[in-house]
Amino acid sequence: MKVLKFGGTSVANAQNIKLVLEIINQKAKNERLVVVVSALSKVTDLLQLAAAKAAANDEDFRNIVAEIEKKHLDTLKELIPVSEQSSLLSHVKRIINHLETLLDGCFLLGELSPRTADTILSFGELLSSYIIAQAYQQIDKNAAYKDSRELIKTNADFGKAVVNFEVSNKLIQEYFASNESNINILPGFIAQTLDGITSTLGRGGSDYTAAIIAGALDADQLEIWTDVNGMFTANPKIVKQAQPIANISYQEAMELSHFGAKVLYPPTIQPVLRKNIPILIKNTFEPEAEGTLISDRVLTKDTVVKGISHIDHISLLTLEGPGMIGVAGSSRRLFEVLSQEKINVIFITQASSEHSICIGILNSDADNAEAAINRAFEIEISQNKIDPCYVEKDLCIIALVGENMKNHQGLSGRMFSTLGKNNVNIRAIAQGASERNISTVINERDVKKALNTLHENFFEENTKQLNLFVMGVGNVGEKFIEQIHSQKKFLKDNLKINVRVIALSNSRKMLFDEDGISLKEWQSALDNGETANAADFIARAKELNLRNSIFVDITANASVSETYEQFLKQSMAVVTCNKIACSSAYDNYKKLKSLSRQYNAPFLFETNVGAGLPIIDTVKNLIASGDKVHKIQAVLSGSLNFIFNNFDKDNSFHDVVKEAGVQGFTEPDPKIDLSGIDVARKILILIRESGYEMDIDAIANESFLPAECLATTNNEDFFASLIKHAAHFEGIYNEALAKDSRLKYVAQFENGKASVGLQFIPKDHPFYNLEGKDNIVLFYTDRYVDQPLLIKGAGAGAAVTASGIFADVIRIGNV
Repeated sequence: MKVLKFGGTSVANAQNIKLVLEIINQKAKNERLVVVVSALSKVTDLLQLAAAKAAANDEDFRNIVAEIEKKHLDTLKELIPVSEQSSLLSHVKRIINHLETLLDGCFLLGELSPRTADTILSFGELLSSYIIAQAYQQIDKNAAYKDSRELIKTNADFGKAVVNFEVSNKLIQEYFASNESNINILPGFIAQTLDGITSTLGRGGSDYTAAIIAGALDADQLEIWTDVNGMFTANPKIVKQAQPIANISYQEAMELSHFGAKVLYPPTIQPVLRKNIPILIKNTFEPEAEGTLISDRVLTKDTVVKGISHIDHISLLTLEGPGMIGVAGSSRRLFEVLSQEKINVIFITQASSEHSICIGILNSDADNAEAAINRAFEIEISQNKIDPCYVEKDLCIIALVGENMKNHQGLSGRMFSTLGKNNVNIRAIAQGASERNISTVINERDVKKALNTLHENFFEENTKQLNLFVMGVGNVGEKFIEQIHSQKKFLKDNLKINVRVIALSNSRKMLFDEDGISLKEWQSALDNGETANAADFIARAKELNLRNSIFVDITANASVSETYEQFLKQSMAVVTCNKIACSSAYDNYKKLKSLSRQYNAPFLFETNVGAGLPIIDTVKNLIASGDKVHKIQAVLSGSLNFIFNNFDKDNSFHDVVKEAGVQGFTEPDPKIDLSGIDVARKILILIRESGYEMDIDAIANESFLPAECLATTNNEDFFASLIKHAAHFEGIYNEALAKDSRLKYVAQFENGKASVGLQFIPKDHPFYNLEGKDNIVLFYTDRYVDQPLLIKGAGAGAAVTASGIFADVIRIGNV
């Protein structure tokens, strides 16, 4: 014999019930079945709402009853032939009339007792089981319907009734011994006191009903049919990479169900565990799927952590004070008062000093518990021996569960480290002596991030998901997205990094997709996005609170650079090619670096100097290894190098600057490049990364531009001024020819002083043959004295800058 239980989603409507009937019919060919069913989906919620409204003298309860009636009548009409509907419809209406009479009583009295509430809630299962039994009798006339209240007896603790197993087992065994039907259909969830008053087994109690019957009958197996393919390594609605668990032990299943795994009702396992009856979790909508087998054996020894589960809406109550140290009975008094108030304690932890004890309970019980505890310890509180009970609400418990965890070292450290790296603050920790679970209490807003990052670490073959929030999709941004798209598979297969772009923004529009923006047609999606707003962009990024989040700034905007602090404080990494932040006031630069360390959020800006060249990384490695930089000589502007390499008697200065802009080598405002500001920012960043304190106004900037060019306020006037002063630029060129030199815009640092400016470079200098848009940097250090460390390569262009940004992102993925 097997016991099958079908949940609310499995019997949500007539279409689903037809699937259930087919499953029953197929299984009935080989064995005798007991079928337990829940109420139709959402009906229990409607009954609760109707009862609450009636007790509050709200006439709207009648509309809810009408909705419940229509739902059941429509379902019956779709399942039963018209010729046989009349008497069945009348029976359903009689049940509904009884329900309405009870609710009328609540309405008139203005109250709802637990006893009446149980009776009202029982109507969901009574209606669904009757309809399903009648529908199956269309297939098999010998199928029997039995009211489970006649078989399962409880005490009178309405709402959370305790089963009398001695009486219930005897009644169940006697009924099935005398009943010869191959199929018996019963309502779940409901029971009855010994006095014949309806009681319930708690929300989700239909599983318990099925388990009680399976245990009493020594069934071969208990099958729980639901809307998912068994138990998962995490809640698949929150963790999309969650995987079905093929098999799991009773103990593991109890731990997971206690900590919120919704597939199974926590008490369910007990009646079948005593008899070693296996439980199979199956999907009504994919009956061919393997499902999850729960038994007394652990079949996969290689799996250390079996699953990650959580409980929402938790409050943490802390009782502490010197008056608890060495005083026997403090804990007993605490738990006694909670027991008297019928408050369930979910989580317990106590410091070894005995100075404090911390418990986790549901938010809904927190106020009552706080008042009760303060009353119980009133004398100690008044004498300042114990502090008043401290309550923290809106928390969540996350638990790692696995039978084999006790045999592996370092799991707790791995769990806490993973959470810490994503700025998930742990409020409390508990681990049982069995070492079957490790539980932590965190802020409820962090639950999604915590579950995903833990699942990624323990179940996804070390694949790390990076979630990018990209601001700026011009030439460089477009190349960056193109590179991500083309390398996505390579990164996942070879580096175990999964890069997703969650948000894109330009100056006009912004686009968000929590599941990742499709990079095939991102331009059209962005064009149809919402109006861009920097404050909203930041707020949305914070609200999503995704693990391994990276803000990528591909702008040259000062206001965007001012947002880095907000991202870093959210433990969001920042990758930027925008030089403004790192060349701003020294205190701000140091603050951003400090926040990066404090919140464990990488702050990378390799492309601030030399586009994709590894210049900043090289400086960091020199300093980290104990070297000291004494002198820097560099050509740091690919755009200026391009301009002066192409400026000659045949190509006017104006035309070459224009061409540099067309090819994307200059900033949108070319005066930033030609004025030397951009180069000054770059050498300043190198100086700071070399360990020196300096601000940009300390750098001598010897501009080669006439004052009129520098005074322009827009590009049109600037280019007009270049034409007007063509003779000035020709004069500079001719002077270089006369000296047999080439023009290079050079940045220098030595003896604590820095400068940028145009220089005449002789043939024997390393800078003389620097071609195209290349950059070159010479570092003179303790170790590189006579022969400097030289870095040379393309220092401008959308593709190389994008690759530098991409490299920073990958660097974060490899941490």
